[in-house]
Amino acid sequence: MAAGVIDEAANETPVARLSRLVRQVPFTVAVVSAMVVLGVATQSLWSPLKDRELLRTVAYGLPALQEGRWWTPVSGAFFGLVPAQYLPIAGGALLLLGWSELRLSSRRVAIAAVACHLLGVLGASLVLLVLSDDGWPWADRTAAVLDVGFSAGVLGAAAAASVTLRPPWRGRVRAVLALYAVIALLYVGLLWDLEHAIAVMGGLALGPLLLGSRPSLAPPRFSRHEWRVVSSAFYVTSAVVQILLYFTPSDGPLGASTDDTDALGVLVSAGISLLLANGLRRGSRRVWFLAGGIAALSFVAQALLIVVEVVAPEQLNAGGNAVSSLPELVVSLGITAVQLAVLVLGRSAFQARSGRRRRAELATGAGDRGTAIGLLKTHGGSTMSWMGTWPDNHWFIHRDPDGAPLGYVAFQMHRGTAIALGDPVAADADTRAAVIQAFVDEEETHGLEVCFFSVTQEVADWGRRHGRRDVLVAEEAIIDLPGLEFKGKSWQSVRTALNRAAKDGITYREGRLAEMPRGLISQARAISELWVSDKGLPEMGFTLGGVDEALDPDTVVGLALDADVTVHGVTSWLPVYSAGGTVTGRTLDVMRRLPDGFGPVTEFLIASACLSFREQGAAFVSLSGAPLAHSGGGTAERAALERLLDQLGEALEPLYGFRSLESFKRKFRPRHEPVHLVFSDEAALPRVGLALTSAYLPDASLRDLVRAGLQSRRDEDHVSL
Repeated sequence: MAAGVIDEAANETPVARLSRLVRQVPFTVAVVSAMVVLGVATQSLWSPLKDRELLRTVAYGLPALQEGRWWTPVSGAFFGLVPAQYLPIAGGALLLLGWSELRLSSRRVAIAAVACHLLGVLGASLVLLVLSDDGWPWADRTAAVLDVGFSAGVLGAAAAASVTLRPPWRGRVRAVLALYAVIALLYVGLLWDLEHAIAVMGGLALGPLLLGSRPSLAPPRFSRHEWRVVSSAFYVTSAVVQILLYFTPSDGPLGASTDDTDALGVLVSAGISLLLANGLRRGSRRVWFLAGGIAALSFVAQALLIVVEVVAPEQLNAGGNAVSSLPELVVSLGITAVQLAVLVLGRSAFQARSGRRRRAELATGAGDRGTAIGLLKTHGGSTMSWMGTWPDNHWFIHRDPDGAPLGYVAFQMHRGTAIALGDPVAADADTRAAVIQAFVDEEETHGLEVCFFSVTQEVADWGRRHGRRDVLVAEEAIIDLPGLEFKGKSWQSVRTALNRAAKDGITYREGRLAEMPRGLISQARAISELWVSDKGLPEMGFTLGGVDEALDPDTVVGLALDADVTVHGVTSWLPVYSAGGTVTGRTLDVMRRLPDGFGPVTEFLIASACLSFREQGAAFVSLSGAPLAHSGGGTAERAALERLLDQLGEALEPLYGFRSLESFKRKFRPRHEPVHLVFSDEAALPRVGLALTSAYLPDASLRDLVRAGLQSRRDEDHVSL
């Protein structure tokens, strides 16, 4: 049924799709239609309303209400001051109001839009009535202005509809709307900016009520990352505003910007703000102290100015120097107070040590590798765990209060991202969860994005409990060894490879590569280097090992040799430890073949290894999972992300043959286990994607990637994940 509905929607014509969409947003269509019809009827679509007497009849504002034109908050909603305004007004209504109607329903969005429009228009008039004639030039000037349009209602409805979004997008959209409203009011300060600010705040409060719940009066609970973003946003906004005001002077609630501002001074001030913003984003403790000190000094200075303005205003104006009015000083003090409060309330988010100290700590962590291997052999791990012991990794060791190691996470750092490789290693699920949380806290303290790559369902479930996202990146192919026999029609290709090898004099040799004759090691290395040169790219790393990793004494290799002791193919198998240090399985890593050698060498090597490991008592072998190659499925919530990764896998297929490799593994009739990527939220995906690219191809330049993409061809010879 669902598939039929999807197919039917996909086959819709553009006209049918537009017709269906129009039926879903009747309130939006009615509002925009009224704007167009009245614009044509009154000729406002081509004749500016601001130059006509009709303006005083339909426009709203404090003068209109004072003169008894009580209908204007309604009549003014469907006009624009000039013809050019109709495009943003009607277009904004179609986009934002239409989106809000789809999220909230027609009845709720009608309530939200009308209520926020009236709240914005009438609230602005009330504010200006109170503040005007009190010595504040901005209030006096704005109180005499008339306005038209429905933009306050549209923004208010969007603010209300934002409550339907899931975290963290709900908080981000609401923060962006509130930030826009406040900045526009403070630094532009036109009448409609005041209306927008009031309407947006009203919409943010109204949204939960429309869904049957009460707005929370408790302060928001921000994560460490969110405190950093909010604190950093203050300084980024300050830098942007300084630059904009230099080129486009304004006269808002904070006073008029002067025309004689020094360009160098603006650039220096904006540069300092951006440096502070970057340090706060990274969670730097030093930058937090510096930013807090500057904010505290600014607060004290502004408070003293207010005191002097109240007690002895003539002292500030001595010598003819223009000084901000008392309301302007109070508003500036309020902004600084909020900035200081954010820094103080979020102080625990700024604990990151300096980059130099952090690098020194990681550089001295070589001894952690031995600790990690000891923990792995004691507690056991997943099929990916031995990859985490390779020297290119770092190891986060979680210890008890007495300093005894409880577990670890293997990770690499690329592009500002800490990529955890595989599941954590610890005694039980509860301890593993504690290790994960401690690792996340440690890395996020240092301003790093954190993701978990190639992890099992256990880590994916932990991520979901903690508000993180996950996506299926591969399916691991597992062959159960007890009772394995290559009998029956489905195993015909495997039996053919074994029989042909016996006929052609190809034998299987297994052991530790480092203990084999130097000639065999040299041939294995030459085959690997030939494969790399054929691809035109540096050899991939991270979860893809090479000959150096195969030389590890815990790793077993399998060689296909002919009568002349020529190596036709090589595989390497990583140990899979269970608790107590017993090797219960093996994971395929390197798989290379001689281009002009024995044809079905890969089938022969894997089948021979399976039979050998079965005789040694192993329970299974893992053929790993080809990255970005899986059989589909998953929830609708993650379907879009999985489609994106599918497209990426198709783009990489000519380079490394991941999909072809997955098809090859089906010859061995494996069962499949899901392999996940766990990350904070969708906004982190671009950064995580760059980090994973850097992890797999740390030495590849953009030029390498383009050249290889143009001249590469399919190859089934490379190792899996």
